[in-house]
Amino acid sequence: MECNVLMIVVAIIGILAAIAIPAYTDYTARAKVTEAVGALASAKTSVSEFFTSQGVMPSDADAAGINKTPAGDYVAGVTYTRTDPTHAVVAVELKNINSDANGTTFQLNATGDTAKGVSWTCSSAGTKPTPEKFLPANCRGT
Repeated sequence: MECNVLMIVVAIIGILAAIAIPAYTDYTARAKVTEAVGALASAKTSVSEFFTSQGVMPSDADAAGINKTPAGDYVAGVTYTRTDPTHAVVAVELKNINSDANGTTFQLNATGDTAKGVSWTCSSAGTKPTPEKFLPANCRGT
């Protein structure tokens, strides 16, 4: 009888571990992505300030004052692209997170309006988009 109970307990522990380990792995990956969110927030501020003072999007990352290689363990780099005088994209590439997220990108899309300022939307994009489960809540489903 004791052997059967022990086998049932071991089976239950195995099932719980099979559920908990992947959930914890995803949780830690999302926590690491917050570093990229910080890098994007810094770039967002720089672009918004430039647009507010100049009335157009910066011509390049240097004009915007964007740090293209922020310090940290999980951001490979930040890129900036001006698509026209009132639109721009700031993207971040991830590294050292996990095999599903490494080398993926997500971005902030800026739309400038001289009367209203700059509005931002977040999306996963690029040739290797970041899986939605790793994105910040405001980027999922957009």
